[in-house]
Amino acid sequence: MSTAASTESRELSPVSTESLAALLVTRERPPRPSALSASLTFGWRAILKIKHVPEQLFDVTAFPIMNLLMFTYLFGGALAGSPRDYIQFVLPGILVMSVVMITMYTGVSVNIDIEKGVFDRIRSLPIWRPSAMIGYLLGDALRYTIASVVMLSVGLLLGYRPDGGVVGVVAGIALLLLFSFAFSWIWTMFGLLLRTEKSVMSVSMMVIFPLTFLSNVFVDPRTMPGWLQAFVNNSPITHLASAVRGLMAGDWPGVEIAWTLGWAGLLLLVFGPVTMRLYNRK
Repeated sequence: MSTAASTESRELSPVSTESLAALLVTRERPPRPSALSASLTFGWRAILKIKHVPEQLFDVTAFPIMNLLMFTYLFGGALAGSPRDYIQFVLPGILVMSVVMITMYTGVSVNIDIEKGVFDRIRSLPIWRPSAMIGYLLGDALRYTIASVVMLSVGLLLGYRPDGGVVGVVAGIALLLLFSFAFSWIWTMFGLLLRTEKSVMSVSMMVIFPLTFLSNVFVDPRTMPGWLQAFVNNSPITHLASAVRGLMAGDWPGVEIAWTLGWAGLLLLVFGPVTMRLYNRK
């Protein structure tokens, strides 16, 4: 009896397999995701990384607080007469410096995914090609926002009072996030170009440190030598810090905002296509 049943199942199996194959072929494929949907999906993936590894938030919480406390109380009395007066000037600058420094971790994340082979899987998907890169940047925008909120909260406890109110603070943070989005494309390029995550971090720090410290983040450039003023006054970080500082103070620094938007557009136009070319050839 069992022999007859097994023989019958073997005879029916080819028919069943062919029927199943025909069913799969005739069934419609799911629609291809839109560029926005794919980008948001990869952005959510980046956020889930933070959820599963919350230690990643250390650089957007402890590091900015440490910088703010250290520079305010070490240099506040010497540069502005008191820490309370100095924090009105330095907090927007340190906010800019902290967020700009965090942008380098975008390149590190890209490089890690390449080393793990995740990118090979992503590139095989029928999706808009830049969506993976944009997803990294969208996920990191949450980190930038957390860093901004943490910095402002601590600053308010230390005596910082933004005369621009909620509108000025939101406008300043929005401008900072926009610039950071464009600035991050530099590090995605390095993440694709360099072999290891340590190399990405080393090169990033070599670029970020001179840009952030040779600016008006901590002091007014008018106290600097003339040759140094020429560099500092034309630095994108100087324009960004001045714009954020002015917006939070209740002013409308139109020239600085225009320079900041111009730098952001230039960075995006230059490093965006270069990054995508490297990504397609990787």
